[in-house]
Amino acid sequence: MSCKSWGRYPKTTETIKRLTWSTEPLPANGDDKLLPYGMGRSYGDVCLNNCGTLLVTTALDHILAFDEQIGLLRCESGISLDEVLRFLVPRGWFLPTTPGTKFVTLGGAIANDIHGKNHHHSGTFGCHVTRFELLRSNGERFICSREKNPEWFAATIGGLGLTGLITWAEFKVRRIANSFIEMESIKFRDLDEFFAITKESDQDYEYTVSWQDCLAKAKTLGRGIFMRGNHAKAGAPDLSLHPKPGITVPFDFPSIALNQVSIKLFNTLYYARLRRRLTKSIVHYNPFFYPLDSINKWNRIYGSRGFFQYQFVVPFSEDNRAIRAILKEISESGQASFLAVLKTFGDIRSPGLLSFPMPGVTLALDFPNRGEESFVLFEKLDRLVIEAGGRIYPAKDARMSAATFQASYPQWKKLIQYIDPAFSSSFWRRVAL
Repeated sequence: MSCKSWGRYPKTTETIKRLTWSTEPLPANGDDKLLPYGMGRSYGDVCLNNCGTLLVTTALDHILAFDEQIGLLRCESGISLDEVLRFLVPRGWFLPTTPGTKFVTLGGAIANDIHGKNHHHSGTFGCHVTRFELLRSNGERFICSREKNPEWFAATIGGLGLTGLITWAEFKVRRIANSFIEMESIKFRDLDEFFAITKESDQDYEYTVSWQDCLAKAKTLGRGIFMRGNHAKAGAPDLSLHPKPGITVPFDFPSIALNQVSIKLFNTLYYARLRRRLTKSIVHYNPFFYPLDSINKWNRIYGSRGFFQYQFVVPFSEDNRAIRAILKEISESGQASFLAVLKTFGDIRSPGLLSFPMPGVTLALDFPNRGEESFVLFEKLDRLVIEAGGRIYPAKDARMSAATFQASYPQWKKLIQYIDPAFSSSFWRRVAL
């Protein structure tokens, strides 16, 4: 059977085994390698295991305990953040940090050490995990925390699902007064203005992010719309939930639909939609955090060949030369799409051994799969990222070389001693073996 990542590349074939109970041992699998698989929302092959076995965890979706006095939630690892929110929000609680989709599992959130719009304020998801149970292929189970088995705790957070199966996890959540975000949208003309707005926003706003026009050039290089917000405190305690996805993309779009002309037109119109430089509004958490979740199977927009998401982080510098050079390369290639997210990471360190975020500026954007043309561009970007001392996000990657990965994550060899001998992934075999 073939399972797909969200980017629908590469194409792989796996054996599927669905887990039913977290108390059961892992299935005996002979020489086939195992890999936990949640909802397949990783963009590349970190969730794929070509010619191996995927352990589908989505039936392990039970909430086990909740301490409302201190906001401590324990769940099985296959539960989605969507279901966690459906439990938390009516009780006046929210996730400590969240990615751009709620359709990921708790186990996947830990294995990829996800981050969100509040990294400068709260760090990664792993910063809020207190403990979890790790099941190894030899039948061993042990509790991992900062105090108990701390080396396994660090290796598993951001460990790409390779250290064993997380059966359940416990993490801290945060209080909210209602379901709304007090939001401000600000148009910025270039990269200098983006950094100026970021500097003035980081202290007073928990959430900051920007949409960026990656086809802008010359004096407008780096222009976009900056969005910042805080959980609303005033008004009635409306704890309404997010709706189910209302629209489904019914078929794969033709590859010609996303071209430089259509993308440039969209970017121009999207940038111009704000008539004033600053707009204030109060919005529900769903469109603020999860704008694309309202469209089911939106990845079909990129056609049957799929797409690549490329996310990197480079350190801050006085002239921000690296991010300027990368944006110029992308703009001149004409390959970028309308989905481009620019933001900064703070200096809150994750407990994870191979966690992606580091202090600096990060850009995530989608590229339609154009075959060799895409790979040539990515090789150029890789060199600029590595030369600047940056790294690429494994959860979004489908093609970086072993040399690029190993230069980005010098502690990768340390992870090897914690990898379960029965576990592997297409990503790991590509970048480490």
